[in-house]
Amino acid sequence: MDISEIKRIIEDSIATKQAIVSGQTLMQTASKIADAITACYRNGGKVLFCGNGGSAADAQHLAAELSGRFYFDRPPLDAEALHVNSSYVTAVANDYTYDEIYSRYVNGVGKKGDVLIGISTSGNSENILRALKVAKSKEMVTVAMTGESGGKMKDVVDFLLNVPSTDTPRIQEAHIMLGHIFCQIVEEDLFGKNANPQK
Repeated sequence: MDISEIKRIIEDSIATKQAIVSGQTLMQTASKIADAITACYRNGGKVLFCGNGGSAADAQHLAAELSGRFYFDRPPLDAEALHVNSSYVTAVANDYTYDEIYSRYVNGVGKKGDVLIGISTSGNSENILRALKVAKSKEMVTVAMTGESGGKMKDVVDFLLNVPSTDTPRIQEAHIMLGHIFCQIVEEDLFGKNANPQK
């Protein structure tokens, strides 16, 4: 590949992040999501993540930042990506449909005040959409991380992080950035800032 094409890809990624900074709305929403997650944890709740493909990897990544550690050592936080139990996922996909894998789990473990974060670049992934609807019915806080349009999810969630792009890799890069931001805010709000971050 010509180096100019690599430069263009990097510049496109920067441009997507610059659009987030310029618009300010997504930054404000990320702050509100962090506040909601902090409140959830202070009330003894948990945070659940779901996605498909690369977004499933992002869901697992962000759950690990909360349940493990982000910048510094502190008590673990209750966070889980809903696809990590492969026996559960394959059983429900086989016995019901793939569209039910997340909604059934949320229906089983979700409680009022918990947070569900659905990650979908299109905003239209049926299994995530169903999970968000179940979460709403259980009075959980619902968040969608999507691409520009927000898809069908924009109409069913409390908070929408719709990255201003239609390019899947650029959207996913921004999802991780925004997820890292609210993980950092939550960690600092709950445990205080650490002068010597170890990560």
